[in-house]
Amino acid sequence: MKSWRRTSVTIFLALFLACVLLFAFSFVSSTSYTGQSVADEYNISVGQSIFEGQSIVGINKTIEVPLLNNFGFIAHQIMAFDLQGILMTLSTGVVPFDFNSVSSEGIDSYGNAKDIEGPGYLTYEGDKLAVRGPDTYVWGYSAPYKLLCKTESGVDVIEGDKVVQSVPTDQIKNLNFTSDYYNNDTIVSWYNYDADVGSTFTLEKGIVGFSDGRSDIGSNLVPQIFGKEVTDYASEYPTGSPILLYSGNYTTEDGEVYGTSLGSHPEYGDSIREVNARQFVEAWNGTIIPPNSTSSGKDYVYFESASDSEAPGGSAAHGVCPSARALRAAVLAEGFGLPVGMDGSENAVLFGYNPASDITVTNNHDYPVKITMWTEGSGTGMGIYAKITRYIPNE
Repeated sequence: MKSWRRTSVTIFLALFLACVLLFAFSFVSSTSYTGQSVADEYNISVGQSIFEGQSIVGINKTIEVPLLNNFGFIAHQIMAFDLQGILMTLSTGVVPFDFNSVSSEGIDSYGNAKDIEGPGYLTYEGDKLAVRGPDTYVWGYSAPYKLLCKTESGVDVIEGDKVVQSVPTDQIKNLNFTSDYYNNDTIVSWYNYDADVGSTFTLEKGIVGFSDGRSDIGSNLVPQIFGKEVTDYASEYPTGSPILLYSGNYTTEDGEVYGTSLGSHPEYGDSIREVNARQFVEAWNGTIIPPNSTSSGKDYVYFESASDSEAPGGSAAHGVCPSARALRAAVLAEGFGLPVGMDGSENAVLFGYNPASDITVTNNHDYPVKITMWTEGSGTGMGIYAKITRYIPNE
């Protein structure tokens, strides 16, 4: 046993001495690398979102280079006390790439993200690679990722920028695409009555135009990186809506509560008006608007029509105006501009604007805000309320 121990120590010391000598030679014979040259050569996705401990080169991927021209790279195996790795390097003649040579922050010598909290991203810092943690707030915009496109003979299923399936007209009814907001009946109705050749129907949404410049992501990555609640939120709002994806260290601060009552206008049907008032509240409650961004209310919220000879087409969604007045008061008190689709009158909502998806509110703060709306009671005396909550960053 003692003889075995002496042999092991001797082998280790010999290997250590060899590594020191190899490291000394590295200053003469190492290949020159930059962050961009490595990213280009090995298809590393700069801009990718990444978490603590994940490899920037991808799952189950490694970069190995010839030891002969990269003697210095064995140093990170020494620092990690990776005896097995050292033996493998000396026996195979290849060494794991040492990312310390091309990184500035957030990346360890083996290419794993380190010292970040939350969804970071890979970027360049000068001629180096770096993984940066998320800003206090990260937001982007929803965009179609998986969609149907009407063709002369049916529909194409498009994912990203590729057609993955072509479906003839008589098979559309058998498509198995559903969500909380559509099903096959919805798709068939769209195809038969609403769509022209070239029209599209969004099935799933990705995120583009990130506030911190990271790469766009498809619908499959949204829940993995930012959580299913973000996917659910994006599905509720029109395509192109700003989506708050991440919030770091902040404090909430509630603004004043503004309210009104439904009132009575029997000429338009007070029961219909109550339904529409509640639908307006449903459309806007929980809407979060990122800094210096503009958002509408939810998609897929529907309103009842009431006869009105003064309205275009002879009908209008009466009952939304009391709810709109509460929202308008909260928005103006916050210092925001008058919402698009509203005016300053008692009627509040302009003809021709969908009260959910066409009216828009612009947040001119440098931090996100949340719109909260609710009702109390029922009938013509029903109270309707709105407030703005500020997400103020902590210093």
